[in-house]
Amino acid sequence: MANLAEFLVETARRLPGRPALRLGTATTTYAELDRLTAQAAALLRTEGLRTGDRVALMLPNVPEFVVLYYGVLRAGGIVVPMNPLLKERETEYHLRDSGAVLLFEWHQAPGEGAAGAAAAGVRHLAVEPAALAAELARLEPQFEVTAAAADDIAVLLYTSGTTGRPKGAALTHAGIRHNTEVNVTEVQRLTSDDVIVGCLPLFHIFGQTCTMNVAVHCGASLTLVPRFEPGAVLDAIARDRATVFEGVPTMYAALLQHPGAGDVSSLRLCISGGASLPVEVLHGFERRFGCMVLEGFGMSETSPVVSFNHPDRPRRPGSVGTPIRDVEVRLLDDTGRDVAPGEVGELAVRGPNLMKEYWHRPEETAATIPDGWLRTGDMARQDEDGYLYIVDRKKDLIIRGGYNVYPREIEEVLHEHPAVALAAVLGVPDDRLGEEVAAAVVLRPGAAADTEELQQFVRDRVAAYKYPRRLWLTDALPMGPSGKILKREITAPLS
Repeated sequence: MANLAEFLVETARRLPGRPALRLGTATTTYAELDRLTAQAAALLRTEGLRTGDRVALMLPNVPEFVVLYYGVLRAGGIVVPMNPLLKERETEYHLRDSGAVLLFEWHQAPGEGAAGAAAAGVRHLAVEPAALAAELARLEPQFEVTAAAADDIAVLLYTSGTTGRPKGAALTHAGIRHNTEVNVTEVQRLTSDDVIVGCLPLFHIFGQTCTMNVAVHCGASLTLVPRFEPGAVLDAIARDRATVFEGVPTMYAALLQHPGAGDVSSLRLCISGGASLPVEVLHGFERRFGCMVLEGFGMSETSPVVSFNHPDRPRRPGSVGTPIRDVEVRLLDDTGRDVAPGEVGELAVRGPNLMKEYWHRPEETAATIPDGWLRTGDMARQDEDGYLYIVDRKKDLIIRGGYNVYPREIEEVLHEHPAVALAAVLGVPDDRLGEEVAAAVVLRPGAAADTEELQQFVRDRVAAYKYPRRLWLTDALPMGPSGKILKREITAPLS
């Protein structure tokens, strides 16, 4: 069967007593996780879930995310993971666009999800651990797994380009399975003896595939860290004798700067993704923690891993490695032709890990995958040995501390302010986060607004990591002949 939930069934049968999840001192075995997800499937059936229905999860890194994720898949549904930091309007949009029938939200959330669900007319269920456990305990588990075809959608993961609103990357059971299997056997080389630190958000495909799904597939233990804090991560590594840590570059920088390291001698492998890892941070981390860091490249649309510095091959700091098994890459010029060896071109990807489509967006799907090759929007070069180096982004995507921020979305919000005539949002370098969100704003004639007011206006309408920390007023923005704002000519004033 192709259903991704079969990973859990097979592992529970093989390693029933092996710890699957750890959160602090609490442990859930694979047998227990298998039963809980079967009860979650039964709960969803009582809620009227039908095969192919979308169910949204707005949860932090807690065991309940894993239970409901596999419960939805087991019942034949499609998981729609959502950032718990989203505000009401963002939540409403995701729910309406996906056609979700149900939203599970963490009980300690400030209510934005509930408000968004109400606006979208979607049933909302608060997830409180004790109450959910009691609810599941009274249900007869549905151990059977709903059949799924290889190209059936398993996860609808919302992402965006620099134009338009967020769109759902439809990831298939087969695509995620392939990426998970290659990660286990060839990239991370995991076994059931491994303990993986799960501090990457599980609502993001990096954390979903490279920590959660790989752990479930091979029977490793996943130590959950609901919120990244250097001290908490180091304590978890020492307490659970973790062997694998995965994070984005800002996490490595924070761990490197933390005053106390504790006992991290159990670590054998660290993995970095989400943005380029500064070479000096890589070397500094390895010197201090005595553990090799391998860097790779991926994106939501590719389930996610495309290339990696494989542990059995020479590593090249600054490179995102070579393509994983069954995945092909090309570097293209603006006409769609291959660039000459050593030259920079747009990275295009083909393989079993590609998304099926952008949900209900055939034109955008065709533009992104016009000929079977997915255009990533990232500019790269490849050396004579096949190692890839990401040199720039064709799109204006901002990566702030590993989180994607899309300028068009923030510009749309700024333009809702009555005093704003023009706005241009761009990324500016930041030593701690990699990039910071910045905005240049032109006010309407005769209008008045200060920078603090505009920042708060945006902050009230989008997740906290998205609003521009750097914002300045200007008399005009540089324009091209067609009237398009030329962001490359905008320079942020010295702060």
